[in-house]
Amino acid sequence: MKKLHRRDLLAGALVLPVALDAARRRFGISAATAAEPFSAERVKELARALATKPWQASKDALSPTLAKIGYDDYRALRFKPDQALWAGQDLPFTVHLFHRGFLYKERVEIFEVDNGIAQPVAYRPEMFDLSKIGSVAEGDRGFAGFRLHAPMNRPDYHDEVAVFLGASYFRAVGKHHRYGLSARGLAIKTAEQTGEEFPRFTSFWLEKPRSQAGEIVIHALLDSRSTTGAYRFAIRPGEATIVEVESTLFPRVEIAQVGIAPLTSMFFFAASDRGGIDDFRPSVHDSDGLSIWTGSGEQIWRPISNPGLLQAANFLDVDPRGFGLMQRQRSFAAFQDLEARYERRPSLWIETLGKWGKGGVSLIEIPTTSEIHDNIVAFWRPEKPLAAKGEHSFAYRMHWCWDAPWKSDLAHVTDTRIGASFVQNRWLFVIETEGDVLRRDAKDRRGQVEANAGKIHNVVSQLNPVTGGWRLSFELEPESARVIELRARLMDGDQPVSETWLYRWTR
Repeated sequence: MKKLHRRDLLAGALVLPVALDAARRRFGISAATAAEPFSAERVKELARALATKPWQASKDALSPTLAKIGYDDYRALRFKPDQALWAGQDLPFTVHLFHRGFLYKERVEIFEVDNGIAQPVAYRPEMFDLSKIGSVAEGDRGFAGFRLHAPMNRPDYHDEVAVFLGASYFRAVGKHHRYGLSARGLAIKTAEQTGEEFPRFTSFWLEKPRSQAGEIVIHALLDSRSTTGAYRFAIRPGEATIVEVESTLFPRVEIAQVGIAPLTSMFFFAASDRGGIDDFRPSVHDSDGLSIWTGSGEQIWRPISNPGLLQAANFLDVDPRGFGLMQRQRSFAAFQDLEARYERRPSLWIETLGKWGKGGVSLIEIPTTSEIHDNIVAFWRPEKPLAAKGEHSFAYRMHWCWDAPWKSDLAHVTDTRIGASFVQNRWLFVIETEGDVLRRDAKDRRGQVEANAGKIHNVVSQLNPVTGGWRLSFELEPESARVIELRARLMDGDQPVSETWLYRWTR
């Protein structure tokens, strides 16, 4: 049986009849079959109207045949490429559809928009290879999501660019990437003791691209117990795949524990963080750190970890410029995995558009014993709750990239290593940095290290002649503290020459 990997699982006005048909679908009545005029504004109207009604869980249950199939059988429900939306039309994008089944039980309505007219994409059994399960019952028919293809790596082949599948999850890749971390439309009550709420995209409208178009536009309706939402995605494949997101939320109730632009990744272990792990590989992770560019201009790097207990941190800010879960390890030697190729997993940078106000970038690290589990979550949490019956808009640009899309004048952290010191009850920290700024002459280059508890000893900064960067090292004596927040950076005199390194040490 094949090993299960997480990366595999995963112009007009819209007239009232479409809104009514969507509402009928939401409450278990037959779906629309007629074409209707479409505009993005009317998706907002549909979300706004739906928010005035009580939330109801979907009653569109699958039969045991599809609900209980395993991973391998679900993979066997393959979509036939010649059935793709826009196949054979010499367009820059095609769309493949996912069948309902396995973990993906909810029906998703998909519409094609052509010249301002929305037409439902009809399910047909011949779209899929159903040989592994035989015929599909009438009630089981339908789509769970879709994936987008475009000629990204070479002009004569449509590569997989993005996938929308499961709740409000989606992910994308740039040129020569392998799928890695995921994004979501919205996070609610993540890591709360009362349990997390998972909003889901219930309907998608896919605008048919022009023959020379470099991007495709997708609209989505989001629904959950607490809120509805209208989303617009403009997707541009490339060396880095860019997704511009416009979202408007219509809360049914006040939402305090909300995450905007949520990112979900996996960190199992790294060379300096592998206690109790017996594995031939030096590292296993989709992302190795959280990067933040604050509203005041400070650049922060927070290495992520697989903690013994759930950890949550919130980095307060006002009008952030951006944040992201990044993969900075880019050599095959760092992972030694010929199948997973973790060095080719994308980083995901969120570039905020407009003013986001007061709040903080939240980072949640969840213990895991396997690489198949996503255990890292990051998002923006507004300072004030989202008010019930209001409208809350957020716009941002997603960069599925190799590295941050902006050029920093500061050196960046390339590696963090931690081990026992020669002195009892001390830990040695070694931080590697690289950047053009470090190549200039400096008479007073020094490491600046701070801790909110314990004691810091033997701060040393020195040239690393192998990498051309600089190494900052120090020893931490925790004393009686069980949790210590650390902060470090390289300075030339009174000016920082590296981003700020933050770390939470736990006993």
